[in-house]
Amino acid sequence: MLTEDTYRTISESAIGELFKDKGSKFIGYAFPVEDEDQIKTFLEEVKKEHHSARHWCYAYQLGSETITYRANDDGEPNNSAGMPIYGQIQSFELTNVLVIVVRYYGGVKLGVGGLINAYKTGAQFALEASDIIEKTINKYFIIKFEYKNMSKVMRILKENQIEISKQTLKLNCLLEISVRKGNASKIFELFNQFYGVEIDEL
Repeated sequence: MLTEDTYRTISESAIGELFKDKGSKFIGYAFPVEDEDQIKTFLEEVKKEHHSARHWCYAYQLGSETITYRANDDGEPNNSAGMPIYGQIQSFELTNVLVIVVRYYGGVKLGVGGLINAYKTGAQFALEASDIIEKTINKYFIIKFEYKNMSKVMRILKENQIEISKQTLKLNCLLEISVRKGNASKIFELFNQFYGVEIDEL
């Protein structure tokens, strides 16, 4: 069940089963991605692996609060490939995901309706083969305090099950913490009221 501080994505790369129509073959791939550099890398890898294919159509969606997406037909008729692939990302309610569908041409044209169905099915097979997981949308804070306050700070972190992502423990301690968005203001207030501790949002 999605709440406003969670999102769905996939845990690892997956390949869907082969879809065939009139001699054309379609193979769908799904990749978890965090940024456009990763998207570029995965596209290059798939093109290298299937260098004799005719088309490498894809769609992706990035972000949990601000969404970026793109759909690419890679030479197929307008909106016959990229958008049907993107439609599957939406119907599975996923983000931070790239889906590529590779087409080997079989010599017979499928028409726009046939292409839409083939690319949609290729994307669907790839996402059905994926391990779908739910992640929390987190906010990050820096906490500064003197070493003598360490045990109190650690107790608050433990009681609220807060993850420390980075730490520098010297005379003055610095902790970078990751807090689920829904709890962020509560945690900020807890530390903000704590004498001798500074907390700032990253």
